[in-house]
Amino acid sequence: MISRHIQTILRKSTTIAHLLQIQSLIIKTALDYEEHLFSKFILASCSISLQFSRQSFDNSPIPPPLFAWNEMIKAYSKSHTPLESVRIFSDLHRNGDHRPDKYTFPFVVKACGRCFQVGVGLSVHSMMLKMGFDWDLHISNTLVRMYGWFGLIGFSRQVFDEMCERNVVSWSSMIAAYVHCNCPTNALMVFQDMIAAEGKPNSVTLVSVLAACTSIINLKVGESIHSYIITSGIEFHVELETALLEMYSKCGCMLEAFRIFDSMHSRSLQSWTIMIACLADNGLGKEAMLLFSEMERTGLQPDSKSFSSILCTCSHLGLVEEGQIFFDKMVTVYNMRPTMEHYGCMVDLLGRAGKIEEAYQIVKNMPIEPNSMILRSFISACYNLGCFICEDKHLQQLMLKIEPDLGANYVLSGSVDSSSGYLSHNNPQVYHERKRCEQDPG
Repeated sequence: MISRHIQTILRKSTTIAHLLQIQSLIIKTALDYEEHLFSKFILASCSISLQFSRQSFDNSPIPPPLFAWNEMIKAYSKSHTPLESVRIFSDLHRNGDHRPDKYTFPFVVKACGRCFQVGVGLSVHSMMLKMGFDWDLHISNTLVRMYGWFGLIGFSRQVFDEMCERNVVSWSSMIAAYVHCNCPTNALMVFQDMIAAEGKPNSVTLVSVLAACTSIINLKVGESIHSYIITSGIEFHVELETALLEMYSKCGCMLEAFRIFDSMHSRSLQSWTIMIACLADNGLGKEAMLLFSEMERTGLQPDSKSFSSILCTCSHLGLVEEGQIFFDKMVTVYNMRPTMEHYGCMVDLLGRAGKIEEAYQIVKNMPIEPNSMILRSFISACYNLGCFICEDKHLQQLMLKIEPDLGANYVLSGSVDSSSGYLSHNNPQVYHERKRCEQDPG
């Protein structure tokens, strides 16, 4: 009777304070050795505090039942630390008190995929086959996705082809795996097979199909998917609307993209970022910046991609002051650490504007070594403006070191040397490579 009452209270619990009170009650009533109640406690605590749940699990007065192991594996597989799910599974296997069941494997497979544990994923698959779980549809669907995350699309397809039955999740998983592995044409072929097999795609399927259309700029198929969504009565949600928005945006249909954006009841950060990039790509830089400000007013915090998009807009339009304001805001207001792409946008912006000294200071003071694209952008700006601030040759040498096989780098380096009065004959490698690239029409 007390046990049932505690389970009822557990279902209504929402805070760690509630859990502590219930835990105290369980101990006082000597129910802390009851496996079923312990499992229910772990189930409830996982949805409130994963850290608290882990402490309770690790300090259990009894060997945790399999249900509790599965709940911990499941919770961590969905968390920011999926590797912990793999570790708990290893502990379960090493412990020997329980054999993993069909509820264990899907979540450890998902965790392996999320944290790119290829070796563990292969071992888990082998274990499942030995235990006879190859018939389980849910496990097979998760395996298809896992191998897709690993980039092992051949393995994904093999699992998919060997499935005795398929549901909408199976088809969606295979399509998503192809999209993730940059095989959009294959993804669309699987979608055609799904329709031929009288499968009924859901919104998750269609998000992946639209991503495939976006990847190969296939407006015709994208529009047919849009029509299918409307005629089939599939409910629009933010992920599906965002996929449509991105498809029309990448295919150059700005008006249709803006129509979808304007009709969205709820917008994610990705939705705003895509629309900002769409405006910028169509030469509407001022409008893109206004939309960025509107996004901030909604309370959404811009992420790395949002700032990359707006900084790129400033670079293409030559808006130096605005670009510097956005860059400073990213660092000081949002406490974001600039990425290589952000530095690249600023170097390109300043270089195009002829502010070579400012661009040089960014390159010189970067906390990470600049990549070849940033170096090429800066050195090209120097050459175009006749400003040879990098006469110490360090940046040119670094560019050639990072990408020694790209002939264009040698041509650029040789051109800078010639213009600055430094004969590239003094560097035989640059001289000969430049001559070869100039003579080679390919």
